[in-house]
Amino acid sequence: MSTETSRPVPPTASTEAAGGGHLQAGLKSRHLSMIAIGGVIGAGLFVGSGAGIAAAGPGILLSYALAGVLVVLVMRMLGEMAAANPQSGSFSAYADRALGRWAGFAIGWLYWFFWVVVLAVEATAGAKILHGWLPGVPQWAFALLVIAVLTVSNLGSVSSYGEFEFWFAGIKVVAIAAFIVVGVLAIFGVLPGTHAVGTDNLTGHGGFLPHGVGAVFTGMLTVVFSFMGSEIVTLAAGETADPRRAVTKATNSVIWRIGVFYLGSILIVVTLLPWDAASVKGSPYVAVLEHVGIPGAAQLMNVIVLTAVLSCLNSGLYTASRMAFSLGQRGDAPRAFAKVSRRGVPHAAILASVVFGFVAVFFNYTSPDTVFSFLLNSSGAVALFVWLVICLSQLRMRKIIERESPEKLTVRMWLYPYLTWATIGLICFVMAYMFTTSAGRMQMVLSLVAAAVVLTAAPIVQRRRAAASDSTR
Repeated sequence: MSTETSRPVPPTASTEAAGGGHLQAGLKSRHLSMIAIGGVIGAGLFVGSGAGIAAAGPGILLSYALAGVLVVLVMRMLGEMAAANPQSGSFSAYADRALGRWAGFAIGWLYWFFWVVVLAVEATAGAKILHGWLPGVPQWAFALLVIAVLTVSNLGSVSSYGEFEFWFAGIKVVAIAAFIVVGVLAIFGVLPGTHAVGTDNLTGHGGFLPHGVGAVFTGMLTVVFSFMGSEIVTLAAGETADPRRAVTKATNSVIWRIGVFYLGSILIVVTLLPWDAASVKGSPYVAVLEHVGIPGAAQLMNVIVLTAVLSCLNSGLYTASRMAFSLGQRGDAPRAFAKVSRRGVPHAAILASVVFGFVAVFFNYTSPDTVFSFLLNSSGAVALFVWLVICLSQLRMRKIIERESPEKLTVRMWLYPYLTWATIGLICFVMAYMFTTSAGRMQMVLSLVAAAVVLTAAPIVQRRRAAASDSTR
């Protein structure tokens, strides 16, 4: 068991990695700004929000608000630690220092596992869209193609990843901004063929909470995981010229990003259309565009969703590889993961992540209801585990930073430690509430099994590392 002073500060992203070389500060300010903005806009917002609206009605706004508050608080805590000590492993490195090697090992590998499964999910989603446009090409071929293209991009340099993400995120931001502008004009009856709707759709059709207050929490379960990705900016900050400034700027802007992109766009949907309309249950964004008379709305949304999918794939591969790199640096993964190319890219970590992603894609086509279902469900609650570990790490890291280098506390968690404990309570409530639904219960049970496997492996790996280190002395 480690104490607050028993472990050294892990190396930053720019320090020498085990095996030689270091990550390069190849991300520019504009790259990180778009990574921060795009990180909260996933394909789930465009196509998955219909399920949340069906579950909670207009009350889904409260679900998004609660989930948004949770993410804002977690990001504030993570920002406090990341601004003080930028790391390629972010929260995994902080857990390593604050809670012990077992915590950094476990949450790092679980997070890696989450993103490599996401690679398969997003590759399949993108392949379905492309197959719809070119039905003569097998869907699996498109899945492999999109992963291969983004793998080549990530293997080139971190600036390649940043440039791809800059444009992917830019398209998503423009799409959401345009959607909100068009939606507001339609709500007030400014657009041709529309009339002012007032609050009829918010209060009619069974009221604002047609399924009761409990539905707000049910809806929260469907939307909370769409916020996973907000933390990517703290991993990427280590590969910028001024990581502390980048982290501070990104974490301070998370409130308006969630408020505008999520709450703003969902408010447009439930104000313009009845929540129980059949069209909303599919893609609510397509339904709104068709309602206001935008020609080719479905195909337009397919292009936007494809962009979101490619963005998520790009970021998922980057994030998984950097977490693997950090684990390799700390001796919790093969040392090869910590080696980098002449351009400062961790090739082995990237390729290992891609290989697992390819395997998951294979199982998605051959065993979708067995093996792939297990992979998907066993990573389902990882977001909550990550957020909980961030909270627990911040409780101890604040004391360490205040004692060792208080001048680095440029970002501070509000009302510490009371708001940290309140956030922990909310996360635990969400995890407990997952057991009230069959789908949530399955995800939580299998995710706990995955966590138990990793936690069991942690001391075994560490003992072997220690034995190997002793044998070389």
